[in-house]
Amino acid sequence: MGTFTYSSPFPPSFVFGVAAAAAQVERAAFHWHRFDEDFALMASLGVKHYRLSIAWPHIYPQGEGPVDKAGLEFYRRVLASMARHGITPWVTLFHGDLPRSLEDRGGWTARGTAYAFARYADTVVKELGANVKNWVTLNRIRCFSEAMANQTCHHALLAHGHAVRAVREFGGPGARVGLADNCHVSVPVAETPDDIAAAKAWFLDRNAQVLGAIHRRGARPVAADAPKAQPGDFDLINLPPDFLGLNIHTATYVRAGHNGEPYEALPVPRDDPRTDSPGLNLVPQGIYWAARMCHKLYGCKSIYITENGCGHNDEQAVDGELIELHRRECLRNCLREVHRAIADGVPIKGHFLSSPQRTRKVSARYYADVMRTRTVV
Repeated sequence: MGTFTYSSPFPPSFVFGVAAAAAQVERAAFHWHRFDEDFALMASLGVKHYRLSIAWPHIYPQGEGPVDKAGLEFYRRVLASMARHGITPWVTLFHGDLPRSLEDRGGWTARGTAYAFARYADTVVKELGANVKNWVTLNRIRCFSEAMANQTCHHALLAHGHAVRAVREFGGPGARVGLADNCHVSVPVAETPDDIAAAKAWFLDRNAQVLGAIHRRGARPVAADAPKAQPGDFDLINLPPDFLGLNIHTATYVRAGHNGEPYEALPVPRDDPRTDSPGLNLVPQGIYWAARMCHKLYGCKSIYITENGCGHNDEQAVDGELIELHRRECLRNCLREVHRAIADGVPIKGHFLSSPQRTRKVSARYYADVMRTRTVV
């Protein structure tokens, strides 16, 4: 790649994009009826990649049974509109919207949900694969499994494996697939060998359940109750993905431990910079260290920041524009960490900014300038 300096542009193949979920935009923001207008706005800002999700209930309203052809036709229209506006789709198969009938039967605690997801993934990839080459299996498994024990997580990982299989079987030439994971992120307090080693140990312990299961062949249970696996489960779970997606919003500072402990995770001070979302303190370095850990510890050779941003309550608009300089500052610092990682040989291939909106924002205009110049401006 030649000399990559502080002021170097991002690599020519680096992907800049924006991301949102069906549950965020299809009904609440009337995207269901205004998607063509929304894609025109994205294109005017220079957006060429958009990570969207398919709402499972739009395809299988009961989770199983007959396919809703109207739902498939809606997404065909969405993809056709994106193509007209020069925007490449990155499609997430599951981003939180589970059909109610499956929820009533236990949701992800039930193994049958993974089987239903396999049929859903087969259908979507078969029906839409001609217009989609970038697939994300599931988004943030921890958000719907971690509090519900290891068996629930195992079923979600099994669904991930089925989605990888579906793309391999039905995605066609050039199709790629990976998970979008909200991994636990450690940042060494000081970039010394001892603190870095401690941060690595913490990272491996905290991410054993998902990333460890996929990339290190078998999960170490978080609790005493190991998940009940059936023959062939880990053959699916360990199917090699083409990339790893990381959703990064916060991190934990870690340093070398005392009295034989491998690490010490530090509590967050009351006045530490944070978003308005509970529990999300602002640690832009988390992007650098999450990607570096996944590259070094799991051998990931292609990493995308599939979700990044900061959840602040919006300020009052001034002349129709939100002057949210705090969000712009966070974004710039995060992009600087992406740039640093690339300079250090970490294979980050793209960055997706969270939740585009129609309201004019300083941060959106800033990101447009980054996309246009391909530099951290």
